[in-house]
Amino acid sequence: MVTLYHWDLPQTLEDMGGWENDIVAVYFNDFADLCFKTFGEKVKMWITLNEPLISARLGYENGIHAPGKQNQGSSIYRVGHNLLKAHSKAWHTYDTKYRSSQQGVIGITLIVFWGEPASDSEGDKAAADRYMQFQTGWFAHPIFIGDYPDVMKQQVMKKSRSQGLTSSRLPSFNEEEIRLIRGTADFLGINYYTSEMVASKESPPQPVGYFEDQDIETSWDESWPTCDVPWLRPVPWGIRKALNWVKEQYGNPPMYITENGIAEKDTGGEAILADTWRSKYLTAHINEVLKAYVIDDVDVNGYTAWSLMDDFEWDSGYALRFGFYHVDFNDGRRPRTPKHSINTFTDIIAKNGFVKPYDNRDASRFSVLWALFKKFSYLFQRSD
Repeated sequence: MVTLYHWDLPQTLEDMGGWENDIVAVYFNDFADLCFKTFGEKVKMWITLNEPLISARLGYENGIHAPGKQNQGSSIYRVGHNLLKAHSKAWHTYDTKYRSSQQGVIGITLIVFWGEPASDSEGDKAAADRYMQFQTGWFAHPIFIGDYPDVMKQQVMKKSRSQGLTSSRLPSFNEEEIRLIRGTADFLGINYYTSEMVASKESPPQPVGYFEDQDIETSWDESWPTCDVPWLRPVPWGIRKALNWVKEQYGNPPMYITENGIAEKDTGGEAILADTWRSKYLTAHINEVLKAYVIDDVDVNGYTAWSLMDDFEWDSGYALRFGFYHVDFNDGRRPRTPKHSINTFTDIIAKNGFVKPYDNRDASRFSVLWALFKKFSYLFQRSD
């Protein structure tokens, strides 16, 4: 499984306006074509874009990621529009030129965090739906349905008019673009790390922004555990709900968990290697994926944890460590040392299913019938 674009845009293309310029979609297709031609005999699973929401919002609205633009509310949707065009062009190139000979598949990876209604009120339920539609539906809806979600179009138009604009800040597709984008995913990659509580809250016309367009307020349940990642609370049941949401929204497409994990800061010493809490996170989340597959009939085909080893985590640099292997970035040789959690994950892979809970006190939380583990163990085979 190879990802073509994970937020690294050549500077030459950024100098042309980056993803704000629709010509970049053409250049991306040229790049994808070269990759298919060069590596397609070995690579049988392609991901066009990883988390286009992050590329658009963190790169072009709040400026946390490269290229660091802070065009609050003015270019984020245009960037997303062009990313969808780039995805569809690459999919069609593979489909028409390479699929028959290379026998591979091509999809896209999206963020699918779960938005739990903060209460049973209809307002909060609608707010949670807006959260999911703006986050995942923004890109999944055009691909699986053929246009942006209705609630997203309505919200951005309402906000745009309240800001004195005569048209929506969310671009529209013409009929040809709808035809070219719809159906361009052989599978959906899902990145899940956490969930949020979502309540309805009207935002004023100013400031202009993606979050403000949704008329929501997000929070965490204080009973949820914390970690060293400010935006990540471990909520295992959320991944099952997220998978079911995709199933219900888009007709149960083939899905792969392409990222799921938790991080810590390096405090030094042996404590960094004793990450039993990561073992708990992984076991609990994989168990919920299995429930979605076995009980809910969600078409999950594989699971990938993030990540094999500590890496460069964008604006967090080397501070946050998601890896099964600790990397000493102060040593030029970059020595790798296994953490406790690699034993848990290795056992799951080696035994094609769940091992006995490492802590009997948690058995009730993680247990599923052993017969189901054995029967459906192929769910956890590696996808390279």
